[in-house]
Amino acid sequence: MDKLSAEKRISELSEELEKHSYKYYVLDNPDISDYDFDMLMQELKGLEKEYPELIQPDSPTQRVGGFALNTFEKVHHDVQMASLQDVFDFEQVQNFLEKCGEELVSPEYTVEPKIDGLSVSVEYTNGILTRASTRGDGFTGEDVTANVKTIRSIPLKLKDAPEFLEVRGEVYMPKSSFLELVEQQELREEQPFKNPRNAAAGSLRQKDPKITATRKLDMFVFNIQQCKGRDFSTHSETLDYLKEKGFKTIPSYKVCHEYEEIENEIKRIGGERADLAFDIDGAVVKVNSLSQRDIMGSTSKTPKWAIAYKYPPEEKETKLIDIEVNVGRTGAITPIAVFESVTLAGTSVSRAVLHNQDFINEKDIRIGDLIIVRKAGDIIPEVVRSVKHEENSETFKLPEVCPVCGTPSVRDENESVLRCPNVQCPAQLLKNMIHFASKNAMNIDGLGDANMKLLVDRGLVHSPADLYILEKEQLLTLDRFAEKSAENLINAIQESKKNGLDRLVYALGIRNIGQRSAVLLCEKFHDMGSILNAEKEDISDIEGFGSVMAENVFNALREPHRLELIERLRNYGVNMTYNEKSSNDERFKGMTFVITGTLPTMKREEAKNLIESFGGKVSGSVSKKTNYVVAGDEAGSKLTKAQNLGINIISESDLLEMTK
Repeated sequence: MDKLSAEKRISELSEELEKHSYKYYVLDNPDISDYDFDMLMQELKGLEKEYPELIQPDSPTQRVGGFALNTFEKVHHDVQMASLQDVFDFEQVQNFLEKCGEELVSPEYTVEPKIDGLSVSVEYTNGILTRASTRGDGFTGEDVTANVKTIRSIPLKLKDAPEFLEVRGEVYMPKSSFLELVEQQELREEQPFKNPRNAAAGSLRQKDPKITATRKLDMFVFNIQQCKGRDFSTHSETLDYLKEKGFKTIPSYKVCHEYEEIENEIKRIGGERADLAFDIDGAVVKVNSLSQRDIMGSTSKTPKWAIAYKYPPEEKETKLIDIEVNVGRTGAITPIAVFESVTLAGTSVSRAVLHNQDFINEKDIRIGDLIIVRKAGDIIPEVVRSVKHEENSETFKLPEVCPVCGTPSVRDENESVLRCPNVQCPAQLLKNMIHFASKNAMNIDGLGDANMKLLVDRGLVHSPADLYILEKEQLLTLDRFAEKSAENLINAIQESKKNGLDRLVYALGIRNIGQRSAVLLCEKFHDMGSILNAEKEDISDIEGFGSVMAENVFNALREPHRLELIERLRNYGVNMTYNEKSSNDERFKGMTFVITGTLPTMKREEAKNLIESFGGKVSGSVSKKTNYVVAGDEAGSKLTKAQNLGINIISESDLLEMTK
């Protein structure tokens, strides 16, 4: 394709991708599949790679900031990003309305949810996103442009835009994304974020935008800070304008006139908190007229024309029945509070993590206590404090020996966690086995928690390596297996040998090494032998690694039991080489291809292997279920049938492009 044609196609693709992003991330109503979206993106990346001089700052490919790192340079806000005055009861709401009534003629108000996130300014010059910055102290923030560009609901380009537009919004982490992140952190035995707001703040300030992009942040826009070339009379008008321009605006607002309306709307929003996909911590009441806002003015910190009604955290009193002790897959001994069930944020809760002995000592928690519990960020149950001790109760102490295997427990001087050092501990064995076979690790289908527990309890496996010498006859002695299910499991175990090395590295359960860090490790060293021989300094040089992670990898791969496991897995034929394409990519899963004719550079078997390496299926005949026909020279009747059925026909070069 010549440069002129490429420039035209790049423009078409950019516009189409932005349109689909808006439908997916803002309207939540996509009209193409994820795969089709990815194919459009791949085509755009290919053209931009061929003609890098055509890359525009508003290109959809620039959302993840390439390899550029954030420097968090200081940004001065021309319009102060003021905070709001908080109120905590309806009497204070009435006082606010009375003051407004004294200064204004027939004021009207908007009431909207107060998103619990991080306030951010986004600037557009001639419709192009040019800068994004945090609130900071209201006058000076930090430049986070590269990271904000990873938020898919934020438009990179505006149509029919004013000369300059600055909007303010709240960056937040949806509850589902937060729970997913916490689950990953707990699996890696990292200190999890306490609530979605902290998670959003930490994610937005990542130096590498690629890490931010994995955190699935979102943003609601709720205010115009500056707009050159367009005037507005009311706040509600600005919200409608922002929505028209493609922004994801505050999810609901209501224009009110009387106190009763405002009180009812605040209560309505509060009543919906548990059902929302994001956290709110209050409701904001604002004077709607922009000219009336000017009349009221502001203090040095807050506007006089708005307040934030803060909802009190829902806390319940209950009785602590017991403290259970759980042993994790890395030996961490964790206390769990078990209390009489209470309803918090719409769900029944009866357990909460007590973290460690320091946490218990600080709050003086004892079995039998009356305790106060709540949900941190309306999501994760936590014990707030002890209210009353039972007579003659004693402070709870974690056991000096592992409650599962009896090995004396130890505490690293740099950690607050108590651990069982016995790598053969049954609790660690089962959880390590479950982790090894899990979907994101070796992905052994049919080997869920229950089946794995059965294998461990019956003594059929004592190490992940034992899975690869299991025989069908052994499985048939167990109640849960019949001929077919036993055969399927053996096949799934054997199939897992072909997994990418990054899956195996993650499956080894090295502390603090998650899926992404396993990929980074493999991209650096390419095979297990190189990883085993790597020095700490070489590992810590990996982008995204630090000295602690490097030391964890270095030490873990020198432990005799782990070296023995790796050697056994190697002997049983488990892949020890990193192949980026075969690692985790199943982009063709569920798709059927037919190859016909003579391909320019590939043999049919090579094309078949390529398709199957991405999870696709290759059939010998064309039918309505065929997704793509790969056609070469002298394609013949299969090509004709595909044309008659309206099936997508692609060339060898198209296939190779789809696998980039």
